[in-house]
Amino acid sequence: MTRIVVTGAAGFIGRNIIQGLNARGLDDIIAVDDLTQGDKFRNLVDLKISDYLDASVFYEQFAHGSMGQVEAVFHEGACSDTMESNGKYMMDNNYGLSVGLFHACQKRGARLLYASSAATYGGSEVFKEEPANERPLNVYGYSKLLFDQRMRRECGVDFKRSVVGKTSQVVGFRYFNVYGPHEQHKGRMASVAYHQFHQFQTEGRVKLFADYGGYGPGAQLRDFVFVDDVVAVNLWFFDHPGHSGIFNLGSGQAQPFNDVAQAVVNTLRGQRGEPAQSLADMVAQGLVEYIPFPEALRGKYQCYTQADLSALRGTGCDHVFADVQRGVSQYVAWMAAQS
Repeated sequence: MTRIVVTGAAGFIGRNIIQGLNARGLDDIIAVDDLTQGDKFRNLVDLKISDYLDASVFYEQFAHGSMGQVEAVFHEGACSDTMESNGKYMMDNNYGLSVGLFHACQKRGARLLYASSAATYGGSEVFKEEPANERPLNVYGYSKLLFDQRMRRECGVDFKRSVVGKTSQVVGFRYFNVYGPHEQHKGRMASVAYHQFHQFQTEGRVKLFADYGGYGPGAQLRDFVFVDDVVAVNLWFFDHPGHSGIFNLGSGQAQPFNDVAQAVVNTLRGQRGEPAQSLADMVAQGLVEYIPFPEALRGKYQCYTQADLSALRGTGCDHVFADVQRGVSQYVAWMAAQS
């Protein structure tokens, strides 16, 4: 039986990866997380796993081989709060533990598929997996970049070899703006779609940033990617162990925050039997409101992101990504059904 480890298992992406593995009939899964935030257990309740380990003991036990033969580790565990200012905590959690896990995977012959981030690009306007484009704006982005750099150094730039001469797969995914079911525990770091859904349900309106960075109200552009697509690409690489490297994982199409707001509002209006409206009508009726850009985010905010998918497509992965209209509408319908 194929044994798999998922770190950050009770988190947003980790939980959805386990769901995707379960859908394939795979359930010999060791879930690793820190349930200090107890409500996160809800993300594990309906999943099939073989064991659970706290993150505080997993890394050492795995390095000593106490889990037996593991086929692959999906490493989603990290501090993902881009506003976290404790650099020591961030580097220990996102970089130090990951380096140790990589070496353990190579020693044990386990494949490593890990979460990197589009935050590695930071202030860049080019989102291609090359060092010249990597300019993180915060310590979170730097922690992810440093591990990517370490993998390039350890595995070779093209990832065709490993430091100990084995051929275990190593894949880093630079996630762009992921949204979808089971992110409720993330608080302020949950997706724009999540927050807008709850704003509209409680206040009857959606709030967006006004003009900033040369972009008009709500017109800042991001690459929003549905979590089902993130899972699909992770599993594609699981199915193709011959492919290694660092790859962007976004939709490849930047869309304005206004598009997200429009999809949220029109999906909820549709559920009430109300007709869809244009953005202009929503603004005129106060359904969409623009608020001043926060001072705390100035100089730390990406106004534009769009994944360059050429490296991903070069592997033969031809997955078709959902656009905001389809993905957000599906997500909003799921949240409404949970209410």
